[in-house]
Amino acid sequence: MHISRNAFDRLVEQAIAELPPDFAQWLDEVPVIVEDRPAKADADALPREEDEEESDAPLGLYVGNDLYEGRPSGELPPRVMIYRQPLMEACATREELAEEIRKTLLHELGHYAGMDEDQLDALGYGPLEEGSIDWDVEDENDK
Repeated sequence: MHISRNAFDRLVEQAIAELPPDFAQWLDEVPVIVEDRPAKADADALPREEDEEESDAPLGLYVGNDLYEGRPSGELPPRVMIYRQPLMEACATREELAEEIRKTLLHELGHYAGMDEDQLDALGYGPLEEGSIDWDVEDENDK
């Protein structure tokens, strides 16, 4: 499906406005940035499964240390990246897109809270379906 950048941004704003308070509290420290696709440097740094195609882009990405690790002096603040084109490609309807934006945002903010992929999957913030597009991968700083 395809919607305009402005319409997509409104869906992101709606998802942000509807975040549970436990997640919304982190938005002052973690900006949400919408990009069409991952930057080449981010895409090249992403670990890939052997059977994953080069064109499989994540729907979102968390970059930075979690809130328990803190931020070393001089380091950029943590941020959540939301990738517009992969999200639109993964969804058939506007309603599905709104839900996937919400889940992606919660998933990435969960990484800031120190949650791993298993914890996020248990909360329902995992992939669309088994074997589908990856929600994200951990930044190299997460290791």
